[in-house]
Amino acid sequence: MPFSNSSDASPSFILASIPGLEAAQAWMAIPLCSAYVLAVVGNLAVLLVVRMEPSLHSPMYFFLCMLAAIDLALATATVPRILSFYWFDTREISFGACLLQMFLIHSLSAIESTVLLAMAMDRYVAICHPLRHAAILTNAATAKIGLLAMARGVLFFLPLPLLLLPLPFCGSRVLSHSFCLHQDVMNLACANTTPSVVYGLTAILLVMGLDAVLICLSYVLILKAVLRLAAWRERLKVFSTCIAHICVVLLFYVPLIGLSVVHRFGRDLAPLVRIIMGNIYILVPAVLNPIIYGVRTKQIQRRILSLIHVSG
Repeated sequence: MPFSNSSDASPSFILASIPGLEAAQAWMAIPLCSAYVLAVVGNLAVLLVVRMEPSLHSPMYFFLCMLAAIDLALATATVPRILSFYWFDTREISFGACLLQMFLIHSLSAIESTVLLAMAMDRYVAICHPLRHAAILTNAATAKIGLLAMARGVLFFLPLPLLLLPLPFCGSRVLSHSFCLHQDVMNLACANTTPSVVYGLTAILLVMGLDAVLICLSYVLILKAVLRLAAWRERLKVFSTCIAHICVVLLFYVPLIGLSVVHRFGRDLAPLVRIIMGNIYILVPAVLNPIIYGVRTKQIQRRILSLIHVSG
């Protein structure tokens, strides 16, 4: 049945179920819930450890706290709603709730991209200009970068739901994910979506695309500085400080690019592929980021082990 977002209607969308596994969705939700619990515990542990450990009160770890908070918010904006669908069969999501979830996903992703760029710049200054690092990246500068990241994400991606708000929707109401994404919702509109398409692509290129280019540039400069060092052991020691950040960058951008490619060029792919890619994009970085930094940072390891020992 056609529907619109007019005042006399109650528009809603239908979240996508797992193709062929509808009867087993309650069981499929268990690993999803377990991953969400790991994400919550891991990111809260990072926040707690950095707060309690004075030696970690530096820009690098403040950026890590921002990353943990963003991952926590992104997972919480999506996974509980997915679990509600899988366990209680609440497939329907209202138009307003869908637009809010869509805005949170895209704006939080943009904020995370900006924080990853700031972390790359932190590594660049620390390696290429170590004597100026403390003067350039002060705690005040770090706080301003965090506020700038938030403003950038909100201002660039707030127009996405506003552009969809006046559009009529008709025909199928079924989304291709268990949560709301801009491309997914936009494809269900039965009106001209060119402004929404152009703005969405422009926002992604100016935020995630530009950030990715600048991150690559920073690592080219870092690599040039590292290669100037005489000893291989010294080169490896310096570059090893970047390994955790490189892994986190790949965990963020690879699923993001994969999901974008699936939406724009993968119309003939099986629906299951889209659902899997969407869940990877939402949950995998949130689960693995704390583990990566926990493994690579001895101070975080020691503090977490001491907390486990005390609680035990």
